[in-house]
Amino acid sequence: MSEVENNGVVELLHTPGGVRDIYGGECARKLEVQHAVEQLMNSYGFRHVQTPTFEYFDIFSRERGTASSKEMFKFFDRGNNTLVLRPDMTPPIARCVAKYCRDEQEQLRFCYTAQTFVNTGQYKGKLQEVTQVGAELFLDDSSDADAEMVALTIECLLKSGLQEFQLEVGHADLFPALVEEAGFDVATIGQLQELIESKNFFGVEELLGKLTVEQGLKEIFIKFPELLNNLEESVAFVHERSKSSRVHKALERLQKLEQILEIYELGNYVTVDLSMISHYHYYTGVIFRAYTYGNGEAIASGGRYDSLVAQFGKEAPAIGLAIVLDQLMIALDRQKLLDMTVLGGTLLLYPKEVREIALKEAKKLREQGEVVQLMRKASKKDLDSYLDYAKRHGNDKVIYLAEDGERKQLL
Repeated sequence: MSEVENNGVVELLHTPGGVRDIYGGECARKLEVQHAVEQLMNSYGFRHVQTPTFEYFDIFSRERGTASSKEMFKFFDRGNNTLVLRPDMTPPIARCVAKYCRDEQEQLRFCYTAQTFVNTGQYKGKLQEVTQVGAELFLDDSSDADAEMVALTIECLLKSGLQEFQLEVGHADLFPALVEEAGFDVATIGQLQELIESKNFFGVEELLGKLTVEQGLKEIFIKFPELLNNLEESVAFVHERSKSSRVHKALERLQKLEQILEIYELGNYVTVDLSMISHYHYYTGVIFRAYTYGNGEAIASGGRYDSLVAQFGKEAPAIGLAIVLDQLMIALDRQKLLDMTVLGGTLLLYPKEVREIALKEAKKLREQGEVVQLMRKASKKDLDSYLDYAKRHGNDKVIYLAEDGERKQLL
């Protein structure tokens, strides 16, 4: 092979930026965590749903999606319609509910495991394809539904083996209601949002010092980082300084949520953050994100979206959660919480003379629940080479059926 051809082959061995191969023990461990989370969601009454990997671009419009247009992977079908790889699972499932469950008026529960795709190529090292395991609860606008989804998120993370993490909870309408009451223009709102999201509260104070804004509201924005530990005191602080019914309604919802979570006895994992701002346009109520040490990205997120399904033609309040499995696996690995997965299984080795006996033996063992890999022994290879192979690939048993019918267990 020429040097040019060889370089071409080497190039084919690489994946594009933002995607990666997962195999062997790492893949097995990821599937174990995935199955554990799926089973927990099933135990809460959520049933699996699958949607297409790509959809029409309009499904993920600015009001309905979690990614901007430039962050979507786009292509065209033969009719010149713009299609995108799904950047998010919530809009497609909302579409399904509107299409297939139009007449249902009581609770609907769906869960999923799916790949999502976001074109963040400019951020080196950030995955552009991730696996999400999520759940969506429709047609229930109660605070009990909010609490159940927050509790389920915590239970899923505990089930995965994670021990130390914190779920930050806020309300998507709190910030919009406050800036509406303050009368800020669009440019100011954008600046203020950016400063709050980056936790730059000195910048917040400096920005508000240049504006004409009621003192009470100014104090709320400046004191956001201190309104974390005691929800009752934080609510009282904001109530005294805001006259907005929208603000009061959001605070009351968070109080109800906290009261119900006390019954779940999961309060140690929850921090209410009044400064939390929704990253997604469709969220309308309680929102939450989970973080753990050793990982800057959220390992889980979710929130209430009472208006999204209506955009597809059905009034249906809803709340959902998504576990970002790739980020969760990174956290578990860095915190040394992943056991070494032994792939296991029996390697059944045989020469061609006893093929029939070997095939029947393999069938018998599989019917007994064993994992059996058949391999015909080459006459030019000794048994030690097959033992080395078995050890490399994680087989925990090697059986050799000799030509004379003798059954030898080599490992």
